Amino acid sequence: MSGPRSTFLRLTPGDALPPSMRGAVTAIGNFDGVHRGHQAVLSRALADAAAAGRPALALTFEPHPRALFNPDAPLFRLTPAAMKASLLEHLGFDGVVERAFTLDFAARSAESFVTDILIGELGIAHAVTGFDFHFGRNREGGPAFLMEAGRRHGFDVALVDAFRDEGAEVISSSRIRPLLKAGDVAGAAALLGYRFTVEAEVIGGEKLGRTLGYPTANMSLPPETALAHGIYAVRFRRADGTLHDGVASFGRRPTVTADGAPLLETFLFDFDGDLYGETCQVSLFSYLRGEEKFDGMDALVAQMDQDAAEARAVLAGAKPLSGLDLAFTFPSDR
Repeated sequence: MSGPRSTFLRLTPGDALPPSMRGAVTAIGNFDGVHRGHQAVLSRALADAAAAGRPALALTFEPHPRALFNPDAPLFRLTPAAMKASLLEHLGFDGVVERAFTLDFAARSAESFVTDILIGELGIAHAVTGFDFHFGRNREGGPAFLMEAGRRHGFDVALVDAFRDEGAEVISSSRIRPLLKAGDVAGAAALLGYRFTVEAEVIGGEKLGRTLGYPTANMSLPPETALAHGIYAVRFRRADGTLHDGVASFGRRPTVTADGAPLLETFLFDFDGDLYGETCQVSLFSYLRGEEKFDGMDALVAQMDQDAAEARAVLAGAKPLSGLDLAFTFPSDR
């Protein structure tokens, strides 16, 4: 893994691809989670790009197709667009193209997807996808169609088989979501290949933590974020890339409020600074306990002291799960 690129290009819907990025080796898929199964596809694209001396691009779709076709069932996205782009950058991609997924786009024929998007907009030289990738109206395009289209239009196609874990089960985003909902962040990390990470802007709060000796960086996560409520040992990445260990609470704070939207509140160890307005990332290393209501502030602070000590111990003994985990959630001097 080559690490983040200083010139990484993130093209959001409507942005045009620079001429210098045409002719890329392009990995195609939703890649929600950028998990180990996705990484098998992405790694093949990176290797093929390096061998051919071409840029490496990822083509993804925004919003997630399930959000378009089933809007009444909110989808817990493991990696919203910005987080996905950050992971792709750390993997070593030159850029990501986030293609707008609309009803008109979904109604395109498979041939139109090839001629208008892959050739017309991107000018790809080589496509890399999973073995089960389908595209076009009514999913009419599949691996065989893509390979035949490549022969007709002059681009290569590589198909990557399903990636299985150590128990011979296929790794998928649908396996990871229930683990996070149950608080099994270690199980989720084993499938992801890195510690699950969220990203949001640090917002103002009630400042109660400051009066208790635990000032926190507060983040409001998307309402569909189905994380278990409770206390986590975390690593906090600032916008400038610096990392700080900490302990975080995700939930409704039952000791201090009767209601309210879930909030992620992170206490950074050995840190004193202003984070308001900064977009930061929080990586979950361990689920320490569930959310509880305490009988008064003294009991709450005593438990927070225990949580902080446990989180410090967990983080001091943490080891990287992969090259991506090392680059994404560990200090660069490690």
